[in-house]
Amino acid sequence: METATSANPILERMLRPGQKKILACDGGGIRGLISLGILGKLEADLRHVFGNPDLLLADYFDFICGTSTGGIIATCLSCGMPVSRVVEFYLTNGSSMFQRAKWYLQLREKYGAEPLAELLRRVLSCQLNGPGYVYNEADPVIELGDQRLKGLLMLVMRNHTTDSPWPVCNNPRAKYNELSRPDCNLRLPLWQLVRASAAAPTFFPPEVVTFAEGTEHEYHFLFVDGGVTTYNNPAYLAFQMATAQPYNIQWPTGVDQMLIVSVGTGNAPAQRQNLRPEDLWLLDHAKSIPSALMNAATSGWDMVCRLLGECRFGGEIDGEFGAMMLPPGGSATASNWTGPKQFAYVRYDPITTQQQLNDLDLFQISEASMQKMDDVSLIGELYQVGKTYADRYVDLDHLTGFIPPPSSPLPAG
Repeated sequence: METATSANPILERMLRPGQKKILACDGGGIRGLISLGILGKLEADLRHVFGNPDLLLADYFDFICGTSTGGIIATCLSCGMPVSRVVEFYLTNGSSMFQRAKWYLQLREKYGAEPLAELLRRVLSCQLNGPGYVYNEADPVIELGDQRLKGLLMLVMRNHTTDSPWPVCNNPRAKYNELSRPDCNLRLPLWQLVRASAAAPTFFPPEVVTFAEGTEHEYHFLFVDGGVTTYNNPAYLAFQMATAQPYNIQWPTGVDQMLIVSVGTGNAPAQRQNLRPEDLWLLDHAKSIPSALMNAATSGWDMVCRLLGECRFGGEIDGEFGAMMLPPGGSATASNWTGPKQFAYVRYDPITTQQQLNDLDLFQISEASMQKMDDVSLIGELYQVGKTYADRYVDLDHLTGFIPPPSSPLPAG
């Protein structure tokens, strides 16, 4: 059976002994700018502690995953972009990337010229081909299996054809990544998988992905946004892929062996205090149920990670469950459930109620505006929320045990 060999730098990094660090990025449309404000502070702090002004998050994290807008961010980081460049990409292109189609075009299932696909092709090609590269549409397409990616990358999407969530990873040992397969996933265009993960219904048309192209085995699947699966928050799914035997990664677990940093796009509950029973009719359900399910799934996987993991930081889930936090290493002497902790866990996700925004001194930003995933006029405010939250709460003490002393630099990634 032909497989990727040990000469593959992705495989070499995957098999390298030692601690493993995972970064998980939630979906949330243009609110991905909140995540980027948080990630920028984390990158800056890591650069300072390692004494390396050029350190990238993909140098520190061995596995980066994302859903929807988080998939765009995860891919950009895995390609070796500093956070500042991803921010620039969002600030420059966000108004065209996340502009919702007009309602009459949505009803007719027609969409205007969609720039996201072309933007993704261009930015990924330019990044991986290096400084001075001039983009040309005729150049070879960047594939999922491109060995210039700096580590493991997972994207979450929904296969509408098979009615199932699809986590797609560049793991060279994965069953559907065997090079002998005519439909090997590693040969799929990377831009197209990112576009599929972010193909939010009513924003973009679904993405048609061709497998085993040009062979007698050719077939097609229709994909839509991974945010409409139960994995808008992909943190636990990443843990599952990194440890479950069928995926053939099988990293060791333990609070001193594995770190998961999960970054949200802002917890924006759409509270309706004056809601009446007669308000709940068909159109109201159609408008509110998708976000309700997405929010429930996001919180649910956060709760699972706090249960299985040693949560070093995270906001309160609800009045009963609380925050389930423990100090670093605290689970060795104290626990908050009946089993052993499997990993260290950090959750950065600002709550954007008016009270919480005011607590961040962001009095000029409204709670109502933070509930939207498509209002591109809020680009500046969203990024400000992420940065302000990060300045107050992102702290490398949360990563205790996973930052070697300066005399032990990161291995080349």
